[in-house]
Amino acid sequence: MLCWYYLFGEYLMSSMKLTLALVAATLLAGCVSTSKVTTQPEQLQHHRFVLESVNGNNVSPAKPLELSFGEKMHISGNMCNRFTGEGKLSDGELKVKNLAMTRMLCTDAQLNQLDALVGAMLHDGVQVDLTENQLTLATSHDSLVYKLADLVN
Repeated sequence: MLCWYYLFGEYLMSSMKLTLALVAATLLAGCVSTSKVTTQPEQLQHHRFVLESVNGNNVSPAKPLELSFGEKMHISGNMCNRFTGEGKLSDGELKVKNLAMTRMLCTDAQLNQLDALVGAMLHDGVQVDLTENQLTLATSHDSLVYKLADLVN
């Protein structure tokens, strides 16, 4: 009799654990949203960001490499050259069709490459993700990570 209780009791306990695990998984699945949350223009406007890394590599230039958002998604910033334009943010993608940029050649080759990269990203379209104080601009090939650096808090 003791042997039967031991075997049957073990079966009940493992069955209960499995049932509890399935119930917990079902409840947690109900908490996950399948809708895509995207960054909205209002979250970016009136903020200034400073570049921290490019494709996972930290950058430490002599002057801060900035990106700022103003009214109606007016974008301005700098790498080697300064750039400005009116952006459009739709479904998490930022495009700046008429990006104006100064055309100086810099002695720092990395800054020249970053000028070309940010220009292409903004013109062709880039995915935007704002999480807490970190702004990420990403394409299938490249990623720029900025940190919030407003001049006035």
